[in-house]
Amino acid sequence: MARLRLEENELAENASRLWWLFLVTGILWLWVTLIILRLNTDSVYAIAILFGFVAIGAGINEFLAMGASTTGWKFVHGILGVIFVVAGIVAFFQPKGTFVALASLVAWVLLFKGIFDIVVSLVSHGAHLWWVGLIVGIVEVLLAFWAAGYFRGSAILLVAWVAALTLLRGITEIVMAFRLRRLQKAYRPATA
Repeated sequence: MARLRLEENELAENASRLWWLFLVTGILWLWVTLIILRLNTDSVYAIAILFGFVAIGAGINEFLAMGASTTGWKFVHGILGVIFVVAGIVAFFQPKGTFVALASLVAWVLLFKGIFDIVVSLVSHGAHLWWVGLIVGIVEVLLAFWAAGYFRGSAILLVAWVAALTLLRGITEIVMAFRLRRLQKAYRPATA
């Protein structure tokens, strides 16, 4: 048991050195949100391609987050990363799919991400900014049910759902960066 605690501390210390990476990816996600909202996406085809890039980017981001996680969470980040990448590939190969299929795909991605964020925030209850993850997760789950139940929506609404996904992802990444930065500061005095 003592060895496991030592490995977790070592992992936390190593991961806290990469706090800036999460800050950069969070800012990039916010930048992608602005780009999405500025694009002229009149067709479901364009929205599907856009969603494909966003989902694959989120999957890659989850694989990067595996490096900052403990053993059990690495598995969860890996599964979430695979779900995102598969959703992105489906969007690329089925871009002419109906609005209903694309809205359903966005809904599933939001649901899995929302559940993950809620679980992580509840497990890390008491940690710095844990409640932000809880709020983001709840919003993602609510958006997922809205996207799943509202099939008659417009292309603009689908773009808004994808933009909400990237915005919430950016917020999550920035919060993770500050949590890791705080962890790094906590380890500095301990090693001195």
